[in-house]
Amino acid sequence: MAGPYTHTYHRNKVVVAWMASILGMFSLHWWYLGRRHAWLMTTFSVVMLVLAQFYPVWWDNIPFLLLLVPISAGIIEAVVLALTPDEKFDERYNKHSDRKTKTGWDAVIAAIVSTFLGGTVIIFGIAMVVVHMYKAMGWLDDYIL
Repeated sequence: MAGPYTHTYHRNKVVVAWMASILGMFSLHWWYLGRRHAWLMTTFSVVMLVLAQFYPVWWDNIPFLLLLVPISAGIIEAVVLALTPDEKFDERYNKHSDRKTKTGWDAVIAAIVSTFLGGTVIIFGIAMVVVHMYKAMGWLDDYIL
């Protein structure tokens, strides 16, 4: 039971899924869910964004490629959270709330959009890593000016 000074509110599963999908890079959904060490992931992403600014091409550098890790993790977590059964979500994140979560197609749509977005981001990341490896091995010397 919640204490007299404990602020408990009902966390919305669909909102947290969209937050993880769109803003998962900054782990804002961790803040919303009250997870410990959310500041660590947010700090990592901000530092990588700042470091990416020191390169001539914003999308073709190591700090930007490292950002693909929290982006992909957020999208994967969005799908997992959206497809988690309502009872299990409430048990974990809404223990002290009087309300019960009732989702329908809104959670499924969040999962579908997150899957398409995640596929695009992950394929882009794989392609960029392959290009960097091929450049490092000299396989693209005759093709890149």
